[in-house]
Amino acid sequence: MSEATQQPNYFEFYDLPIQFNPDQNAVKAKFYVLSKQFHPDFYANESEEKQQEVLDLSTLNNKAYQTLSNAKKRLKYVLELKGIVAADEGYQLSQNFLMEMMDINEALMDLEFEPDAEKLAQVKLDVEAIEKDLSGELNNLISQFDQNPSASDTLLPLMKDNFYRQKYIDRIRERLVK
Repeated sequence: MSEATQQPNYFEFYDLPIQFNPDQNAVKAKFYVLSKQFHPDFYANESEEKQQEVLDLSTLNNKAYQTLSNAKKRLKYVLELKGIVAADEGYQLSQNFLMEMMDINEALMDLEFEPDAEKLAQVKLDVEAIEKDLSGELNNLISQFDQNPSASDTLLPLMKDNFYRQKYIDRIRERLVK
């Protein structure tokens, strides 16, 4: 990834260590401080270049806050920052997971042709159980990472796998709503 296309480091911008669960009070406090510091009204009499610079910093502050204060966005962002997840990457999920998903997808297809409230309720329970397992696994990995970020690079591939399994489940969840 070239330097030009690399995304800004929101953690650096907020003077925070790279973590999956940064202190949300610190994130919010930094957002408010920078919102005041880079408020366009304070730069109304400055040059156009300075006004644009302040506007860019204000935009960066808003994007940083939106990302760092949202768990799902933050997960994706940290994995991208670490070079573990790339945009539009074709990630290969494990055979076991795909077999489990095949059963759920088949059940959903059957339900499209033959609606069955009981069967639908069971599929929803199955999906919720998988989501709960994924969430527990991810929370465990995140707490290990945040306790010792420098020695936790071995956890990143496991987090990546969890991230892609969660994305798959999110797509199934969308089908369940229809």
